[in-house]
Amino acid sequence: MDSKPLMVLSSALVLEPACTLRSFLRMIETYVVFEEINPFWSDHLAQYRLCSKTSSVDSGLDHLLLNKTIEMIAFPGEPRLEIYHSLYGVKGNETLEIRFFTLDGLLDLPFRLGKLKHVVFGDSIDLFEFETVYTLFEVIDAVAWELSFHGTQRACTLRR
Repeated sequence: MDSKPLMVLSSALVLEPACTLRSFLRMIETYVVFEEINPFWSDHLAQYRLCSKTSSVDSGLDHLLLNKTIEMIAFPGEPRLEIYHSLYGVKGNETLEIRFFTLDGLLDLPFRLGKLKHVVFGDSIDLFEFETVYTLFEVIDAVAWELSFHGTQRACTLRR
């Protein structure tokens, strides 16, 4: 990345196979302007700095997976479309919410980008999956949001 990191925020993100949550957090520390994208980053980085610098706790998970979901919602109320991201821990074929794991247990897991899921009117039978592109901005914001469920005080007071 050059000396103007904001210029790459809208670029499609391609992760190296060795990418982990720890390497992602190191990027946020290195390019401090990225902390301004989401109000949770300062708390997350403070929590990260308390973790081991070399190896994380074994969580039993295989990897972390970020998904993008587009959901059509029609009832109750006016029909609407919601787009959101979710970060899960993956163990075998099972996806688990990361809020049940400590940050120290997530740091060295491989970090992957998943497919886009399209949910039609809440019907999981009509769930479609597509290859998609993630921008650096989306991933920085999504990771900050998901980590906010790891005990920061502001998590309870802010709503999306």
